[in-house]
Amino acid sequence: MNKKNNVYNNLLELVGNTPLVKIDKITKKFKGNFFAKIDGANPGQSSKDRIALYIIENAEK
Repeated sequence: MNKKNNVYNNLLELVGNTPLVKIDKITKKFKGNFFAKIDGANPGQSSKDRIALYIIENAEK
């Protein structure tokens, strides 16, 4: 297990750092490494957080 204990200054720093979980137990019969992205760990609990942040940052310029 590789576990990081990071402290962030605000929620925006969490966007784009979605954790991955190796799912080798359900993919044993397939070659390769398989990972699941945990989008629920994003601030808005959505895969759309990165897109929303990009739109807002560019609108502010």
